[in-house]
Amino acid sequence: MQIPFIKYNHQKQLDELPKISQDADKYRILFDPKAYHLALLDAINNAQYRIYIVALYLEQDEAGSEILAALYQIKKQRPNLDIKVFVDWHRAQRGRIGEEKTKTNARYYYQLKKENPNIDIPIFGVPVNRREVLGVLHLKGFIIDDTVIYSGASINNVYLHKFNKYRYDRYHLITNKVLANSMVEYINSNFLPFEAIQRLDVEKHKSRKQIKPEIRALRQHLTNISYQYTNEVNNQTLSVSPISGLGRNNSLNKIIRHLINSTQQKVIFCTPYFNLPNILVRDIIRLLRKGRQVEIIVGDKVANDFYIPEEKPFNISGGLPYLYEINLRNFIERLQTFIDKEQLIIRLWKDADQTYHLKGIWVDNQWVLITGNNLNPRAWRLDLENGILVHDPKQELKDQFIKELNTIREKTILVNHFQQIQASQFYPNHVHKLIKRLSRVKIDRIIKRLL
Repeated sequence: MQIPFIKYNHQKQLDELPKISQDADKYRILFDPKAYHLALLDAINNAQYRIYIVALYLEQDEAGSEILAALYQIKKQRPNLDIKVFVDWHRAQRGRIGEEKTKTNARYYYQLKKENPNIDIPIFGVPVNRREVLGVLHLKGFIIDDTVIYSGASINNVYLHKFNKYRYDRYHLITNKVLANSMVEYINSNFLPFEAIQRLDVEKHKSRKQIKPEIRALRQHLTNISYQYTNEVNNQTLSVSPISGLGRNNSLNKIIRHLINSTQQKVIFCTPYFNLPNILVRDIIRLLRKGRQVEIIVGDKVANDFYIPEEKPFNISGGLPYLYEINLRNFIERLQTFIDKEQLIIRLWKDADQTYHLKGIWVDNQWVLITGNNLNPRAWRLDLENGILVHDPKQELKDQFIKELNTIREKTILVNHFQQIQASQFYPNHVHKLIKRLSRVKIDRIIKRLL
């Protein structure tokens, strides 16, 4: 008697989630990073009254400079335009691994401000925790007028496919005034009033120690808030629901579990790093035992943004793709019988030396979650995450979602047996030694929780 109650409860939670009506003609999916790059620039150049950029980082490379130049240009043309940029406070104040410590994004923002003294485009740093490793700003969604441009991508050359390299993601353009207003209100109400939020486009920044209490207050606040909007529709109408989450028992985590456990036919996952929280592994196994179909599309280790080619200097972060691959091999070996029955489908994405950054969940051709959540322990507990849940009961967006999935699958291979995944004993010698050393002292478990 208890199992039907659990099943009913998950579906009931989705049915009762507040929803915003969405016009199908105003929902557009793009299928490659170059198209996304052009669409983002076009939206900025045609903005009429507001531009809110929220990203993990806005890099000081050619693509980042192009976006910032577009922002300064449109602000010059339309001085009353409300433009605000929010990035992770920690990430903006450190250089890339291996670069000079003084070469930071924050310093670049300050230089731009000095070059444009009469144009004020505030760039704010958001410290989600006292240290970057313990939590970052991982919210997604650029709000330009009444359109939400939602992608897992940050802003730099590889995400926007500026040159030869790209990092593949999802690219959704949703024109919806209520949705856009709710996301702007979230930022204005839950970021700007807090003293932990610091401008980065200034000469001197406060130290982490100086704002330690303010960071703690901000994090505590962010664990207890959500997007505010009025429920507009019933469950027979195309709708969108923005959801935020920070901490283990947050709203986004709960929705992810409700989605998975309400599956009646098939659920599809995309994640760049195969490092699922244990609770999601248990949910997937439960679905398989019930006869549901599960498809997981994950990046090959070579398509991981932490992957370091053998000819380049190696560091500990370069071991992560191998740790994730070990997870995947063990997972497949454990569930090989379901793969043999074609009930569990595993696809590996790889396109030469390009990288893969896709996240999301598709359920029964009715529910689709677009999110920046990596479906890993870090996203589950540490980072400030969000997502937009699309409910499409009449399948008005079905063709776009099918095309999106088919485009993703084009660069994948089907894994029919765990032995298709390279065993750790065949890794390069320096990688094998690192993993063996980490495993011996169980540090690999800690690393997988934090990265």
